[in-house]
Amino acid sequence: MDEHVVRAKGRYIRMAPRKVRIIADTIRSKRVDEASAILAFAPRRAVGPVKKVLESALDAARKAGNFDLENLMVREIYVDQGPTLKRGRSRARGMMTQIQKKTSHITVVLGEAE
Repeated sequence: MDEHVVRAKGRYIRMAPRKVRIIADTIRSKRVDEASAILAFAPRRAVGPVKKVLESALDAARKAGNFDLENLMVREIYVDQGPTLKRGRSRARGMMTQIQKKTSHITVVLGEAE
């Protein structure tokens, strides 16, 4: 494992992973300042949790102290599905329909650009 990376995770985010992946795909392989600018203007609800995890990774890099903060980039960002909350909605003739409330785990890996 490369020791010149810093990672941060956001777990159990109450949002479907496919919606969060749209935002994750836009900032993959971008510099951190450029990724923050993209997130500032993206009109999606998933921007909030992704930005929070990105800021957490950036703070971890500051705390580590051995990174050039001007040269940091998003090496990896991926969104995995977490546990699904199963709920029900009443339907006709006394039946129920299952509603799945999905959760996401967001992982951001920052490293210095070559």
